[in-house]
Order: sequence, then C-alpha cells, then structure tokens
Amino acid sequence: MSQTDFGETQAVFTPKPDLPPPAITVGIIGWVRGNLLPDWFNGAMTVLALIGLYFVIPPVVNWALLDAHFVGDSRKACKPNVQIVRDQVVTQATMPDGSTMEVTTSADRIVVPEGVVPNVRWERRMVEGVVRGKGREYAKVVVEKDVVIEGACWVFVGVRFDQFIYGFYPKSERWRPTVVIGIGLLMIIYMLTDGLPHRGRVAMFLLIPFPVIAFFMFSGGVMGMPHVDNSKWGGLVLTIIISSVAITGALPLGVALALGRRSQMPIIRWFCIIVIEFFRSVPMITILFMALVVLPLFLPPGTSFDQLLRVLIGVTIFIAAYTAEVVRGGLAALPTGQYEAANALGLGYWKMMRLIILPQALRIMIPAIVSLFIGIFKDTTLVQIVGLNDLLTMVQLAVTDAQWIGLSKEGYFFCGFVFFIFCFSMSRYSMYLERKLHTGH
Repeated sequence: MSQTDFGETQAVFTPKPDLPPPAITVGIIGWVRGNLLPDWFNGAMTVLALIGLYFVIPPVVNWALLDAHFVGDSRKACKPNVQIVRDQVVTQATMPDGSTMEVTTSADRIVVPEGVVPNVRWERRMVEGVVRGKGREYAKVVVEKDVVIEGACWVFVGVRFDQFIYGFYPKSERWRPTVVIGIGLLMIIYMLTDGLPHRGRVAMFLLIPFPVIAFFMFSGGVMGMPHVDNSKWGGLVLTIIISSVAITGALPLGVALALGRRSQMPIIRWFCIIVIEFFRSVPMITILFMALVVLPLFLPPGTSFDQLLRVLIGVTIFIAAYTAEVVRGGLAALPTGQYEAANALGLGYWKMMRLIILPQALRIMIPAIVSLFIGIFKDTTLVQIVGLNDLLTMVQLAVTDAQWIGLSKEGYFFCGFVFFIFCFSMSRYSMYLERKLHTGH
C-alpha cells in the first residue's frame, strides 16, 4: 500500500474592490429619490408643490424683475410712456336667456409715440365684461383689448433707501452709524470664522468696549461730533441696535436666571422663578407698554429714563426669560454623570458650570437659542407701537406719502427681503454649528 504526500498548501484571500453604489442612490438622482420622492405621499406633495411654484414663481419674477422699473427719481419714471387709446367697437353680447345682440362698447388700444422706446410691456387679451341696463345686469360681452402689464416700481425703494436704512438721522452724519455697523459686522465675521488668531480678544472687545464706543458714535456730543437725539434714530439701523442689544444682553442674563432657578438658596430660586414666569406669561407688547408707561411711576419724581433705553431694558429681560427656559432644558438634558464627574474632580460650583456643564448645555441648545434670536429680530417691529421708527415703520410712513401712494407692495417686499437675509443667515450659521459640534439628533 503506497502513501501519497499531499504537501502543504496555503489559501490566500485576495479581496476584490467594493462594488460602486447603485446609480439611483447617489448624485442628483439619489438626492431626489431620498428627499423628494421617498414614498408615494411625499412624491404627491412634491408634485403639488411644483405645480404651485409653476403658477407662483413666473408672475413674481415678471413683476419683480422683468417688468419692473429701476431707474428714476420720481413716480413718473414708473408710469407707462405709451398712449392708451379707447376705441368704440361693435361686438356680440350674450343675453341672460342665451340669445345674442350687437352692442357698442369700448376697447383700449396701446399706441407708441414716434421715437419713444416703451418702458412697459402689454398684451392683447380677451376681457369679459357686463353691459348693464337700468342698473341691472343686462348682457355679457367679450372684448379684445390691450392690457398694460404692471411691474414693480423699485424707484420708490431707491429714492427712500436712505430713510429705510437710517430713519431721520441727519444726512450729513450718517457716516457714523455706517462706520459702527460696518466695523461691528466685520468683527462678528472675524469672530465666527474658524482658524483666525485672537478671536477671543475680538469677542471681548465686541462685548465690552465696543457698545460704549458705538453709543458715543451714534449719540455724538464728543470729539466734535454733533449730538443726535435717539428719537431720530430709525430704520434698519434701529432694528439692528435693538436686536443686537437684546441678544447680547439676554444670553448671559438668561443663563444667570436658569442657574438661579436651580439654586439651592430659596430666595434666589424663587426670585428667578417669579421673574421668568412673569415675563413669559405676558406678551411682548405688554412689556413694551410697561417699560414706557408703568416704569416711570415707580421712579422718584423728576427721574426719567430715555424712551429707547426703557424699550431696550424691557425687550432684553423679556428675551432673557425665554432664554433661561431654553438653557434650563439644556441643563436638564445632561446626564447626572457629568455632575458626579465634576464633583469627583473636586471642582467647585462655578468651575463646574464654566468648564463642564454650561458648554455642553449650550451646545445642545444651539438650535433653540438661534430660533429664539431669530424670533426677537422679527419681533423688533413691535416697537413701532411705542413710537420708535424701525424699518417696518419707515416703510409704512413712506407708502403714505402722496407721491408714492399705491406702492405698498414694493415697500413691504423690500422690508421682507431684508428680514429674510438676516434671519436666513442666522439659520444657516446655526446649521453649520450643529454639523461642526455634532449636536443633531
């Protein structure tokens, strides 16, 4: 019997490259399938939305851009430079019983004067009208006539632009708010940009000395600058001032109220609870009236606060109450192990809050905090009720001018666009922070 030596063999595994994902799951097609057509219901909603956009977007684009007037210095620049001639035409009218008869009616016809370039667009339409006899509906008639297509008159916004931005601030001194807001925006952009040095120092300068410098720049009365009473501050500048002060002051005050509400000392805890619940239980307009009317009643005779200052205090405390509840939610969301770990390290209360607890709580609550700040930026329009001229108020005052009556759409469209730019920017930065800090759930 013979023996066979098979020897030793080794199997070597050679992995093959991964197969590419299906084409329908990546790229534009994958995004459409995952976001717009994931199932039949969302697909139907997408189709309905596209149909709605088809009927909404073209008229808006035509009105705001294609048929709009941009150049000029008066209302005349927006009026058609063509002639509308009214002709008498004979047409068939339909009687209530279904019979027809010939009637004479009028139809508009557009005539372009020789050498004139039309500044409007028109089209011939079939327009249905009613021929009346003795005050009653007599017959229906369809007439072919020229119809001028009206566009937006952005000349109105251009002429009133400075007033929308600065309010009644003296024209010769408008460089002051321009410089302050410009420097402030540059510092904010620098502070929020990753990788740049000394961002902490810029933030400290922006929070402490810069508001004082900005106040003296706005108010004047120093370094040869004429004094400008804050009753003349208005427009977008006033909106930015109120929202900036409210947001900057509400965040630290809200954190303090949230910590005070969790305090073990009854006096501090109940004081914070009363403040938070009171300001959260009344509308903002009530707070504004209280700051404007009720607050002076509790001051000594002869003592008065500036109207704008009272509004700033009321708005800041109002937003701080809501911020406190947002921060308290973030504190409650942290596991107790974080507190136990801080105690195990021997950290005191303030070090624990500053180094461990608050950074995590604020990171968790970034979406809610930014949403709150977006809300306060929009709520600044309420200050018009107490006599302050913010951006919306300046638009409303402008559209009541006899020269510009009937152009409210353009004014409100501009106002809404400005608010959209600011709110959308804050929202996008909030989303960036969520991705960067991995706070999404």
